[in-house]
Amino acid sequence: MIAFVLRRVLASIPLVLGIATIVFFLLSLAPGDAASLFVSPNITPEVLEQMRRNMGLDQPVHVRYFRWMSAMLRGDFGISFSRNQPVADIIVQILPNTLILSFCAFLLAFTAGILVGVLQAVRQNRLTDSSLSVVGLFFYSMPSFWLALMLILIFSLGARNLWGWPIWFPASGMTSVEYPFMSPVEQLRDRVAHLVLPSVSLALVLAAGIARYMRGSMLEVIRQDYIRTARSKGLSELSVIFKHALRNGLIPVITLFGLYLPFLFSGTVLIETVFAWPGMGRLVVDAIFQRDYPVVMAGTFIFAIMVVVGNLVADVLYALVDPRIRYD
Repeated sequence: MIAFVLRRVLASIPLVLGIATIVFFLLSLAPGDAASLFVSPNITPEVLEQMRRNMGLDQPVHVRYFRWMSAMLRGDFGISFSRNQPVADIIVQILPNTLILSFCAFLLAFTAGILVGVLQAVRQNRLTDSSLSVVGLFFYSMPSFWLALMLILIFSLGARNLWGWPIWFPASGMTSVEYPFMSPVEQLRDRVAHLVLPSVSLALVLAAGIARYMRGSMLEVIRQDYIRTARSKGLSELSVIFKHALRNGLIPVITLFGLYLPFLFSGTVLIETVFAWPGMGRLVVDAIFQRDYPVVMAGTFIFAIMVVVGNLVADVLYALVDPRIRYD
């Protein structure tokens, strides 16, 4: 297993570097540059040209590429054009925010999706199965940003303006204004309250798809001979489902695990925008509009790594769940 992981990691290095290279040259083909954002009647062409030299934009594209690549391999992502800060420092500040949101949404989506899928398979063609299928299709076809807005209207604005309830789940930001003056317990409660709506907005849409995959997989597994044998031995239904059937039923869902991990990390931009959540997706989108190439390249590099990590984790989980799979 360790040798397989090492081989996959080494094989992924050219892939990540290739993605970074393609993105670099695509950005170079885009019209304008970071210096064009400072164009105004009060700036002379000489000053503008000096700004371009300071940013290194006066060099040919191949020279800029090799400079950027050599610096990146040393762990130096450069200086942000718009913030005038080291990009590494910006990412260190912003990355944990996205990791927290993605992890909570990821955990909630797979927990809810797997449990609902198992329940639907056990209650196949009954009212429970039909009702959950309709609810799942409703959430699956719903854009996450629209769901986020509806949750804000119901649980934040509506709770206060229509029913006079206290706002349990704030609609924006990671913390309240009075957060620095709270006790540690109150600070934890405040952070969790701000996290609920964004993570639920992401998780509900994903959980609906996971439930459909889990239902189909479990329906195939519970018809197998070894499941009938387990029941004939007098095992309880819970033991049969969760101890014998669930493990094999999880194999198709593990594929979604590898796909959704990078998707959650890079696809939170709409949710981060709706909830004013200071995360990586929002940072990269703002950097694209500002032609902040160092931040865009660093963000793309991290997104590419997450894709590789997601697929690697899925391959490892295959071997852990299914004893027939070995990477010797």
